[in-house]
Amino acid sequence: METAEVIVAGGGIIGLSTALELARHGFRVRVLEKGRAMSEASWAAAGMLSPHDPTHSPELAKLADLSIRLYPKYLSTVEGLSGRSVRLRTQAAISTDEEDGTSVAMNAQEAQRRIPGLATEGRSFHWVEEVSLDPRDLCAALPLAAAAVGVILQEGTEVLAVRGQVDSVEITTPRGTVSAGAFVNCSGAWAAGIQHPDLQRPPAAGVEPWKGQIFTVHLEPPLDLAYVLRSPEVYLVPRGGGQIVIGATVERVGFDRWVDPMTIRRLQAQAAELWPPIASARVVESWTGLRPGTSDGLPVIGSAGCPRCWVATGHFRNGILLAPATGLIVRQLLQGSPPAVGLEAFAPGRPSK
Repeated sequence: METAEVIVAGGGIIGLSTALELARHGFRVRVLEKGRAMSEASWAAAGMLSPHDPTHSPELAKLADLSIRLYPKYLSTVEGLSGRSVRLRTQAAISTDEEDGTSVAMNAQEAQRRIPGLATEGRSFHWVEEVSLDPRDLCAALPLAAAAVGVILQEGTEVLAVRGQVDSVEITTPRGTVSAGAFVNCSGAWAAGIQHPDLQRPPAAGVEPWKGQIFTVHLEPPLDLAYVLRSPEVYLVPRGGGQIVIGATVERVGFDRWVDPMTIRRLQAQAAELWPPIASARVVESWTGLRPGTSDGLPVIGSAGCPRCWVATGHFRNGILLAPATGLIVRQLLQGSPPAVGLEAFAPGRPSK
């Protein structure tokens, strides 16, 4: 393999968004992906962009707020470079969660007007102005956008180990060793597997896969859903044409990808308790995603602890949302500029909780 100014490990939305941002600002970038780009957690996601999720810590909320402000330009750039549309599928959500100050409480009548047939007894509802997209639109467009600005994507090439030198980085793959000016680990749930022989503790050691089972149902006309609908137990995300994505479990079971039919039935029953038409909807697809999670629920972004090496992973359920901000911050770090938000809470190698 030829050398590059920056090598990014991982061809998911974080890796390719980072590569796109770097290449648009003059870096020569090569992405090494162990499998197929955009085929893991990025492809499996539901696509809700929820910057004001009440479960976000203050540190994560700042990063999410930055990212959602960047999203219009990010999507415009991806669409313009790729020639592919990545349209927003919904413009608002109705939630049974207690939301933050950006949401508006709704009475039962208003909630049922928005979603006819909604089961309102014993529940409170909030109107949340947030959008969603189909991540598979991004999966098709983002690699093309990156290629258009000179990013070289090399699939089927796993990064095994990294050594940071004073003036370069040595990156070991099954095909041999390649040199680069800088290295960024964006390998998602697999990030901890990249070895740093010169470090006692790999910078992504706390990142592990968290399995999510998720599925799509189809509703026959005139039934359809115009808004994202979510509760603490389940979410429903419209994709248009009567297609609705329902999910998702959060399971700490390693790299297991099995879809359990009983789990899918349980999720469908929980969704039907919220919106009864789901009970008779036909399941058309089910799958699992392996989210990169950490013990404190925060991503890992910053210096890897050795020269010219960086980490950007561990985004858990927020990879789609946080991609634009993560790309910006990694570019700022490589340029030696102050990051747009404080990174203390996201420090690589921090103690596990």
